[in-house]
Amino acid sequence: MSSEEAIIESELKGKTLLVYMHILKNPGDSVGVREVQRELGFSSPSVSSYHLNKLQELELIENVYGDYKLVREIKVGVLRQFITFGGIMLPRYLFYAVLMTTMLVTYLIQSPLYPTRETFTTIIMGLVPNVILWYETIKIWRDRPR
Repeated sequence: MSSEEAIIESELKGKTLLVYMHILKNPGDSVGVREVQRELGFSSPSVSSYHLNKLQELELIENVYGDYKLVREIKVGVLRQFITFGGIMLPRYLFYAVLMTTMLVTYLIQSPLYPTRETFTTIIMGLVPNVILWYETIKIWRDRPR
């Protein structure tokens, strides 16, 4: 990790992280101080302005005539565990969990389920990674900044 990323990671927490995540959800759009205040439920526009200015000092966003726009996307801390997909931030493990679940369901549908050692082993070897991946996905989703 470079020193610049370390500085950004130390500054990008709490409400500043929430503001940054809000901007990441719509990277092409610009946001205003009052919009951030309303969307994130801040007590006053000055709180929004403070965090937007902090992001601007970190050179992650820029101020264009009072509206703030994303300049650079950086993945630090908890953001490393998420992928932005169509304006929605999804846990990275979600895609792996869906893939493994689809593979297991496809196996169960397509093959006859005779009670053999091979069938039992295959089902167990499909269930264990599924449980682990879904557990990690849910854990990351619950730990996301809100």
